[in-house]
Amino acid sequence: MTAQEVRLCGLLLQEHFGDVVEKVGTHLIRSGVLTLRALAHETKLPLDLVKKSLCVLMQHGMCAFGAGRRGPAGPVEYHIICEHILHMLRYPRYIYTAKSLYGDTGELIVEEILQRGQMTMSSTVKTVADRLTHNMPEGQSMDYSEVVSAFSRLVETHFLQRCPPMASAGSSSSEAVNTPLPVVTQPTKPEDHPECYRLPYINLTGQGKRRRSSEDGEAEQRAAKKTKTDNSERGDEGIYWQVNFQRFHLHFRDQAIISAVSCKLDQTSSEIVRTMLRMSEVTTPAHAAFTQALSANEIFRALPFSYNIARPILDQYLTLLVNDPMEFVGRTGDSGGGMYVVNLHRALANLARATLESVVQERFGSRSARIFRLLLRKRHLEQKQVEDFAMVPAKEAKDMLYTLLSENLVQLQEIPKTPDYAPSRTFYLYTVNQLPTARLLLQHCYKTVGNLIERRLYETKENKRLLEKSQQIEAILASLQATGAEAAQLTEVEEMITAPERQQLESLQHHINKLDSSENQVDETIFLLESYINSTQAPP
Repeated sequence: MTAQEVRLCGLLLQEHFGDVVEKVGTHLIRSGVLTLRALAHETKLPLDLVKKSLCVLMQHGMCAFGAGRRGPAGPVEYHIICEHILHMLRYPRYIYTAKSLYGDTGELIVEEILQRGQMTMSSTVKTVADRLTHNMPEGQSMDYSEVVSAFSRLVETHFLQRCPPMASAGSSSSEAVNTPLPVVTQPTKPEDHPECYRLPYINLTGQGKRRRSSEDGEAEQRAAKKTKTDNSERGDEGIYWQVNFQRFHLHFRDQAIISAVSCKLDQTSSEIVRTMLRMSEVTTPAHAAFTQALSANEIFRALPFSYNIARPILDQYLTLLVNDPMEFVGRTGDSGGGMYVVNLHRALANLARATLESVVQERFGSRSARIFRLLLRKRHLEQKQVEDFAMVPAKEAKDMLYTLLSENLVQLQEIPKTPDYAPSRTFYLYTVNQLPTARLLLQHCYKTVGNLIERRLYETKENKRLLEKSQQIEAILASLQATGAEAAQLTEVEEMITAPERQQLESLQHHINKLDSSENQVDETIFLLESYINSTQAPP
């Protein structure tokens, strides 16, 4: 765990859960594994606050526990799952993907589960139906069955999965607080559970209810208590669901491959690759180097009718994809008109390579990018060879190579002719190692996102008073509109914000939007580099 990752994890925890959870989480990241008592002692926080912080982290899958050094009968030890904390960067992208695939209902389902970590199906359906009903015109409401249908489609495509069952404690909850359990086991991976994607039968009929602004806090509390008592009657008590981040990441990877094929070749080629990925998206393992082999006949039958591609044209496109230097598609056999696969690991390597080249070009110019691209292709070159192949003057080539070398984007390898390493009898070869360079760029990306988050928090803090005033006025306007106030009254409330304040608000909103957009763009680069690095470490 590098310093930049620790810093970014701390910023994300602070932004989403507050200072206490951030302090507990960051200390666990730095310490590795700790017991509850040791964590409370070292952070100098009350034991109750540490317990609640750990509960929050475990609710969101960011903390795990297991038997300690003393064995199963000893105290439980906790450790942080940093990968899941970094997933919070991608929450807006998960929600947007659910919206684009399954509409507003899918968007709200994923948003609710991400916000709460894990939820039962019945609770999610009811909450989403109520939110959708609240945004509908008066007299309309969202039926529970429509939300159940969207939830089912998300589970069928593996975007949602059941939380793994917890180890059963053979004692009551009161005893569990005072005495350690005889056996402590962390739940297994969700995919290891046989019913990971099986939907339970829930007894839930009706429609979403509209929230009324006139309801007081006591009425909401009574409704919450009633909901808790009704949970036992819905048939899915104890069955919790969580977002399957890995499935979303596979979807992002597929979209990146499709986009690259579209840019390199054309839209029809990308649609053929999209069809191949869609046919094998659920059957292909997460770390597989290739998709399941598909025959040309199967691909032809699965293509969208709107494209109206003839079979000979499809064969020509498949041949073009196989012969392309990027090697996104490979041919593995001749049965069924030819068996084809998508080379996932090669595609990720090419996408990471293109990202590295783009970074070098943006930072150091097109000539440096030409030298960098040349070294990637030729592997090892002397300085004189670089000058000749890149067609760059000797002085400029030397300066560019030394600049790239000082930034650790290019490496220098010494190959001596004799054991004494005399400079006159040694070859000095420049090379680019793509994997270490990708890791270096990934750390720069973590640092960049951390800086963007810090800047956004600073801007928000500096303009806190103005933002609070704007929110109060918006709340008053919403309340007046709900009660049918006159236009003059609404105008009078709007004029409570002066023209300079309104201009300052617009400028602040513009800056925050730019920072948010930059975060999302850097996260796309982070995702590509992480996917490439993970593909090189995947088991064969």
